[in-house]
Amino acid sequence: MDPKMLASFREKLLAQKKELEDRVQDHYGMREPMTTSLQEFSMYDNHPADIGSELFEREKDLALDSLDRETLKEIEQALTRMEEGTYGLCTVCGEPIPAERLEALPQAQTCKEHAPAPHVNESRSIEEEFLQPPFGRTSLDEKEGQNGFDGEDAWQIVESWGTSSTPFSFQDSDKADYGEMYIESDEPDGYVEAVEEIGYTDIDGYHGPDSVHFMRSETYEDYMHKGEGKGNFLSYDEYESQNEPREGRDGVE
Repeated sequence: MDPKMLASFREKLLAQKKELEDRVQDHYGMREPMTTSLQEFSMYDNHPADIGSELFEREKDLALDSLDRETLKEIEQALTRMEEGTYGLCTVCGEPIPAERLEALPQAQTCKEHAPAPHVNESRSIEEEFLQPPFGRTSLDEKEGQNGFDGEDAWQIVESWGTSSTPFSFQDSDKADYGEMYIESDEPDGYVEAVEEIGYTDIDGYHGPDSVHFMRSETYEDYMHKGEGKGNFLSYDEYESQNEPREGRDGVE
């Protein structure tokens, strides 16, 4: 690299380093507790919303301070590469970094092709990795043969009692009922086939017509409302007489 251009980049790096060190030393005014800036003896008696703006500003200062410290570290590394004679070379492929890129970002370590992709701050708590993807390790639907109660089912129960979402903010725009405002709201609860919510047997199972019970459940009401129940009321004898020729049998035991 041309010595004059190298000196120009060194001057930029040193000036930026001085500015960052001053900001980091001040720590964005976070050396004092929030109670001092708010002139409060304690914040335990305040609702979080009462100091929402202050909390936002404190979180913003924390993010800026973290960014400054990371940038300061990159500048120190760039100055070290200048002393070693490797400044301006991509640390991945070894090719020269274009001067335009160094003008915009003097501490650049790589060329544009090998620049690291943007990523979420790695200082986030490790517990968040445990929760990803949604429902984390407790979502068992994808496992073969799984039909038990899992984390998704637990959330369905909680969500069915109501959330802050409205039909207008739901992912399916055709939702108009708060009773449908949760995932898989139309999924059967406690049964597989709809008929199980209309006709059922007790713990002894089926042992003749008298063992079949009938209930006017919500499923039944919906079944009748749609007109699907019309013409389906038959006595057991009528059912047998109609079922016999269909199955090609001489009699029903």
